[in-house]
Amino acid sequence: EAGFVAVYRDVQPRLLRYATLLVGRNNAEDVTAEAWLQISRDLHRFTGDIDRFRGWSAKIVHHRAMDVCRATARRPTTSSPDDASGELVGASDTAASALDALSTDVALTMIAALPREQAQAVLLRAVVGLDARTAGEVLGKRAGAVRVNAHRGLKRLARQVRYNAEEGRWTLV
Repeated sequence: EAGFVAVYRDVQPRLLRYATLLVGRNNAEDVTAEAWLQISRDLHRFTGDIDRFRGWSAKIVHHRAMDVCRATARRPTTSSPDDASGELVGASDTAASALDALSTDVALTMIAALPREQAQAVLLRAVVGLDARTAGEVLGKRAGAVRVNAHRGLKRLARQVRYNAEEGRWTLV
């Protein structure tokens, strides 16, 4: 049980960011929740290390997200703004948490603006932490194609930010 909790805490934020890019913030939590149901149901069949688990779980999230995309295409709906009122306040520094969330949101927004194949490759490689072969398995592409798309996406992102040494942080150009 403790092992599963540790793996969940490591993998869930990565999967949530990936799902957010694929289906948007409103559907990302539902997609990852459905994915974790499938993961827990099929866990007895899984063999491998944490990297293989990340790839396996990312593939499940990818499939659940594609299901949502297909359903949304069949039945377009109007989306409502996110309701954050149900979130609990944590013990951490609120200002730091807000800045972290803002920078994460900005990064995800920038990644989402990339061409789809580049965005998925960057997220799977840099955010989820998969190697090129495993990311290729998730996307149904060769490892070389994933490497190229991730490289192009990261190069494009690098042109949009600059490091400010005086402030010790990255800023948008």
